Amino acid sequence: MRIDKFLNAVNITKRRAIAEDMLKNKVVLLNGSVVKKAKEVKVADIIELKYLEHSDRFKILQIPLTKSTPKSKMEEYIQKLS
Repeated sequence: MRIDKFLNAVNITKRRAIAEDMLKNKVVLLNGSVVKKAKEVKVADIIELKYLEHSDRFKILQIPLTKSTPKSKMEEYIQKLS
């Protein structure tokens, strides 16, 4: 699954347009490297989102099969790292 679709599908971003904008502004890293929106994600990849004052890191546990997932199921797909 493409990283822009993944960020939206597992509710890290509210809309795919926001994910695309973050990727365009190079604040999303996949395994420590800046990526483009078409980059495919795999299980065990680490996604890092850099904000102005902090950054969030997530480990991919599994790839969703549907376009969106409920927020209550978010922990099945990603693990927030400290």
